[in-house]
Amino acid sequence: MRVEVDAEICERHGQCRIAAPAVFDFDAAGNLQYQADPAEDLWPDVEDAVDMCPVQAILIHDDGPALSGEHT
Repeated sequence: MRVEVDAEICERHGQCRIAAPAVFDFDAAGNLQYQADPAEDLWPDVEDAVDMCPVQAILIHDDGPALSGEHT
């Protein structure tokens, strides 16, 4: 699995950083930085970040179509 953030949608609300601070952060210029391939133990936090993103800019890829926003 890997993480992708759609930079054109992201409004830098920072909810992802709150949910998964080991994966998402902002650099000195305010640009979002993130780990595309976080460790397996961080995935619950990544999934929380996906759910918390107000503009659904975070995507999770799992060798198939991207998953975002709502989980079943």
